[in-house]
Amino acid sequence: MAKFSVVLLTAPPPGLAAETGGAYVKVDGRESLMRAVESFLNRPPIVQIQVVVAEDFAEEAKRKYGGHLGFSGVKMLTGGPRWIDQIAAAAGTISPDATHVMLHDAARPAVPYNDLDALLESADKHPAVTLAAPLRTGLVEVDEGSEAVAFHLPQQFMHVLTPQVFQKAVFAEMAKTKQEPHASKFTLLKASPLNVRVSNAGDAIVAKSMIHLLPKPKMKASENPFEEAQW
Repeated sequence: MAKFSVVLLTAPPPGLAAETGGAYVKVDGRESLMRAVESFLNRPPIVQIQVVVAEDFAEEAKRKYGGHLGFSGVKMLTGGPRWIDQIAAAAGTISPDATHVMLHDAARPAVPYNDLDALLESADKHPAVTLAAPLRTGLVEVDEGSEAVAFHLPQQFMHVLTPQVFQKAVFAEMAKTKQEPHASKFTLLKASPLNVRVSNAGDAIVAKSMIHLLPKPKMKASENPFEEAQW
């Protein structure tokens, strides 16, 4: 049975500038990072959760979030500044019990539970899987001067989301070489467009609305009386 180590990255994904990090933007009063962590708590296939923060923010992050994260068994690491650097920083601390590694952008606080369930179920079948959402409108390609070059139909593209899941060996190779697998190596799992990314206060307003629209899982009785109070 597949077991998962989850790594939440606070650096922006490839292609985005550093100022679009977004993990610490507050969404309805709480940082996106803290909301994102909640998506992975109390799921039996997940045996480990780690958060990677930039080295120059480590002390402040420990002061602000260390207590909450530690109470929930979440470990904080340092690495960066790039996405791939934070992946490499986490490689040496992956649980030996894990068969797969799941990466998530901490600036995405609205992950539908059913999309995450589908991702967990697909992990045994493919070496690398990413959530992806269809585009609803066309795209225009521009040159360096922002002049239109070509129009593209929305059917030709999908919006790459996280989480993404990798077989442990695939993740280890990515961390070692600091090269992400080619797009052709990924299996795309169609997912909800509610899974928006936060980079500023305006995005936070949208994310708050998306969170309220997320499908609700069926609740079951807690075996731990402290789980309800952990946040």
